Amino acid sequence: MRGALGNVAAGSGARRAGVHIDTIIVAPFWFCALSGAVIGAVVGSFIGAALIRLPQGRSLVFGRSSCESCGRRLTVAELVPVASWVALRGRCRGCHAPIGGWALASEVGGMAVGLGSVLAGAWVGLGLWQMVVGALLGWQLLLLALLDLRHFWLPNRLVAILALTGLGAGWLRWGISPDLATFTVAGGLLGFGLLWTVARLYQGVRGRQGLGAGDPKLLGAIGLWVGPLGVVEVLLGASIVGLIGVAGMMLAGRDVDARTAVPLGSCLALAGWLVWIAFQGFS
Repeated sequence: MRGALGNVAAGSGARRAGVHIDTIIVAPFWFCALSGAVIGAVVGSFIGAALIRLPQGRSLVFGRSSCESCGRRLTVAELVPVASWVALRGRCRGCHAPIGGWALASEVGGMAVGLGSVLAGAWVGLGLWQMVVGALLGWQLLLLALLDLRHFWLPNRLVAILALTGLGAGWLRWGISPDLATFTVAGGLLGFGLLWTVARLYQGVRGRQGLGAGDPKLLGAIGLWVGPLGVVEVLLGASIVGLIGVAGMMLAGRDVDARTAVPLGSCLALAGWLVWIAFQGFS
């Protein structure tokens, strides 16, 4: 592991259209890791709020945080990620209604993405800008994964934002060049085209829908980040994650058959982030 991010200089190495993006990190590794975890937990808290508000059509910007059961406004101390949930034992301080595990999962997941981006960056040798971009990708995918896992819903506007940021990341990496088209754009087209074709074939043969309408769009957006080869790796990784999930359901005693719904978007999201990190480190 690159010992420090820690008392050594790490350059991003990103170049585009004559502009050199170069970032120097001089900080102990523990400080970088702690910062990633703390920032990730705060972002995860926002993701937890979005997980509740988006399906209800509520604003993510306006309106103070409050208990979903009694409506009591939460204090600053009750908004501290992870720690407040643990201190309150997962219940509202006022009405004692369960807060639920989704809020904790969002905060822990956001923390894992922030910390994981730093750890992966140190392990495979990423620059600061790559760690930041990787964390932004991870947080976007975390929100989509949790929405699909809880509601089987992949909002078009969130997938569109993921696609636009993927194009932006491709532009930073390749500039306006043939590489931008052959890697970024081709990855997006392949990702969408593969799952769209599978969905149409399945519906034609079985006479019913087998994939959600958002899954091809999500893989297309991920494809803009990981490129054509990465799309294949994401599909393979998502299949493995899905099989592990099904095995877990069976071990938990749930009945599983051909009609059991599996949140493919959640599997694609996890695999997409891991493939992007690996591609950045070994390309």
